[in-house]
Amino acid sequence: MAYKAQYYPGTTSVAENRRKHMGHDLEKLREISDEDLTAILGHRAPGQDYPSTHPPLAEMEEPPCPIRELVEPTPGAKAGDRVRYVQFVDSMYNAPSVPYVRSYYAAINFRGVDPGTLSGRQIVEARERDMEIVAKDQLETEMTCPARSSLRGATVHGHSVRLQEDGVMFDMLDRARLEGDVIIMDKDQVAIPLDRKVNLGKPMSEDELAKRTTIYRVDNVPFRSDAETVEWVQRVYLQRTQYGFRPGVEKAQ
Repeated sequence: MAYKAQYYPGTTSVAENRRKHMGHDLEKLREISDEDLTAILGHRAPGQDYPSTHPPLAEMEEPPCPIRELVEPTPGAKAGDRVRYVQFVDSMYNAPSVPYVRSYYAAINFRGVDPGTLSGRQIVEARERDMEIVAKDQLETEMTCPARSSLRGATVHGHSVRLQEDGVMFDMLDRARLEGDVIIMDKDQVAIPLDRKVNLGKPMSEDELAKRTTIYRVDNVPFRSDAETVEWVQRVYLQRTQYGFRPGVEKAQ
């Protein structure tokens, strides 16, 4: 029987959603065109070729290297793309994903990525065309609600602030807002104005957010209600602090 990796313990809906994100078992909810994605990322103009930092690998005539022969370069590395980033911010009010889960998702499912996590934001750096695949995948799937998650390359604050009256996460630079029944973005991720509005789709309802979120909350799915997750978190903490992740030492005592 083929082994299926399990990336997260637990029996609650939050644990199941974390496994779905980490295992790339995602439901697609909306369409974001390549042109719209390029516009809101803000690294190059829509339709512009990918700028490069070195010639394509096939033209570089590098010396023989057994490791280079073993490792297939990503499309971006193969073409010589420069490194660029996408940064997500997730509201603490039942956003579908959270920074650490986004980092696990990127590291597990994609090659050539450099994920980074802070309290309310998550960044992925990669070759530009590789990064765009990671960004679009998150924007189009259940990992993102356009009202509770947003692209913010600068001035990311707001994830822990109470929601606006329309249920949208606060943004000091006002990059995205509710217009009618959809969220639009008329500035890129660092708040440079765009010449048009990009439709990011409809916000999730409160019930849908509560069902899809990866956040443990006392007013939804409390962390303490998931006995298996608590057990494994305590086990990892014990092994890390007392035994330096050396289980053999633990068993010998």
